[in-house]
Amino acid sequence: MSAVVLDAAWTAVCTLADIPALGARRVRRPDGVDIALFRAASDRVYALLDRCPHKGGPLSQGIVFGEFVACPLHNWTIRLDDGKAQAPDEGCTPAFAVKVDGEQVFLRRDQLLAPTAALMTTGCGGAACTNAA
Repeated sequence: MSAVVLDAAWTAVCTLADIPALGARRVRRPDGVDIALFRAASDRVYALLDRCPHKGGPLSQGIVFGEFVACPLHNWTIRLDDGKAQAPDEGCTPAFAVKVDGEQVFLRRDQLLAPTAALMTTGCGGAACTNAA
């Protein structure tokens, strides 16, 4: 799929139908670290770096429930809206801004193109993320 630009700040990455309900789809980034797009039962779409903060497991392969995803490696529960691990676990993975316009899903261009190292310094509410490399 070729990229469609909503405006200079947003890039189309897929359609809503491309993300399974209670599932995920991966979006490639230039630096090779994917973004996982998640679709909750409410049809709300979330985007996280596709790495669990524990051991780097692929969150896109986890089970989506409510507004959370369970990492497929060690079952850590990660909030979809901000990427934070739920207690007793600690850490986070960067969250990305998402816009849905009709059936089209957009990500912010600057976040899509940002180096992973830069995302790790501000990815969790302004706090540095902990995430397996």
